[in-house]
Amino acid sequence: MALAKTHIRKDDTVMVITGKDAGTTGKVIQVLPAKGKVVVEGVNVVKRHTKPTQKNPQGGIVEKPAAIDASNVMLYCGKCKKVTRIQKKTVDNKNVRVCKHCGEAFDK
Repeated sequence: MALAKTHIRKDDTVMVITGKDAGTTGKVIQVLPAKGKVVVEGVNVVKRHTKPTQKNPQGGIVEKPAAIDASNVMLYCGKCKKVTRIQKKTVDNKNVRVCKHCGEAFDK
């Protein structure tokens, strides 16, 4: 299976557009291009029962974010406070992702 081309990168701010967490914004922790999924901070939080280990001697129930499909999130522009699609522009011989609404660059 080929890797899916995704418009989302690590540390982007995104908004969930569908599902139980719709309307929630968060920072992307991890991108999984082989599965076409992303892990967003504070979204799709699941509980995992862990055994005590040397690293975690307490064990117990741990909450952690699970992956959601990349098609269920959109990039969130902090300047215009909207979800947006990206536009690619060349600035100083570098391809930069730009907000379609206000022109703010996402790549610094």
